[in-house]
Amino acid sequence: MKAIQVKEPGNLQVVEMEAPEIIHPSEVKIRMKVMGICGSDMHILHGENPFASYPRVIGHEVAGEIVEIGEEVTALKVGDKVVIEPMTSCGECYACQQGRPNVCEKVEVYGVHREGGGRETMVMPESLVHKVDESLDWKEIALIEPFTIGAQSIYRGQVQEGDHVFIIGAGPIGLCCLKMAKQAGAKVAISDINEKRLAFAERWGADDLINPQQENVEEQVSRWTSGMGANVVIDAVGLPQTVEQAIAVTSVAARVVLLGFDQKFSEIAQVGITKKELTICGSRLQTHRFGPVVEMFNSQQLHVEDLVSHQYDLNEAKEAFQLMEEAHPEVRKVIIKL
Repeated sequence: MKAIQVKEPGNLQVVEMEAPEIIHPSEVKIRMKVMGICGSDMHILHGENPFASYPRVIGHEVAGEIVEIGEEVTALKVGDKVVIEPMTSCGECYACQQGRPNVCEKVEVYGVHREGGGRETMVMPESLVHKVDESLDWKEIALIEPFTIGAQSIYRGQVQEGDHVFIIGAGPIGLCCLKMAKQAGAKVAISDINEKRLAFAERWGADDLINPQQENVEEQVSRWTSGMGANVVIDAVGLPQTVEQAIAVTSVAARVVLLGFDQKFSEIAQVGITKKELTICGSRLQTHRFGPVVEMFNSQQLHVEDLVSHQYDLNEAKEAFQLMEEAHPEVRKVIIKL
C-alpha cells in the first residue's frame, strides 16, 4: 500500500509499505479515503513537534470505509463510513481517572507517536472508530476531528449562551472554535491579519472582525463588548504576544483558553489575573467530544464543507504540503484523497 511518510524532518515521501492485517478480534480494517493536513503535521515535517519520532506515517484527521471486521466487533460492519478517533490512553493514571484521557501520562496520538492514517489501509480498535451517516461527503467527514478540537476549547472555556467570545486566529482551528461557540449561543469576535480568512469567518457567523495590523485589538474588543471585555478568549495562534493579548482583553471572571505549543516565554503581570480572578487553561486534543460532534455532523447542523479550500490526490502529497508551506491567503483546509 502507499503511505505519506515523513522519513526525517524536511523529508516527506509517498512510500510503499506492507498493508496491516487484523490481529485482535476487536479490530477493524479500514480503506482510508481522506486525510486533512493539520498544523501539527507541518510541525512534524519541520521537526518542531517534540512528541514525534521518525520515520512516521502522518495523518490524524482521517476517515475511511470498513472493509473487514474482527469476530468480536458488534457496532460496525463492512461498508460503514467511519471517522478515526486518533488517541489512546492508559485508563489508569490520574488524568484518566479524572475523565481526562487527552492528557494521560501515556497518551499516544496516531500520526505522531504511532503510525497515522495517511495511508491506503489502516487497522484500528473498534473503540476508536465512529460510524458516520452515509449521506456525508468524505471531505466533510475529514473535518470531524478538527471540530472536536474546537468543541474541546468551548468546553474548557465553559462557553455559555450570551457570552462574548473572542478568538485569536481565523485559521482552520480558529474557525472550528467559531462554529462551536456559535452553536453554544455565544457572540463571537475573531481576529486575523488575513482579510480573506476574516471574510470567510464573517460568512460563518462571526459577529465582529478585527485585523491586528489595522486596528488596536484591546480597543476593538472593548468597543465590541461596550467596555466589559471578552468573557472567553481562545488563543488559536499560540505566540507569546497572543497569550499576553488574550489576558489583556478579558472581562472580570473571564476564561482564557490556550491552544498553542510555543515554548517561548510570555510576560504577564500577575495583578490582572488576580484582580479579575481569571481562569487560564490549556486545551489539548479532546475529552469525549467525538460522539457529540459526530451527531452534529450526522444531523447536518453545521454546514462546514466550504472550510475545505483545496483537494489533492495521494500521489500529489508533496504539492499539497507545499501549498500549506506557501500560506496563500485563500488556503483554509487542504484535503488529500487517499
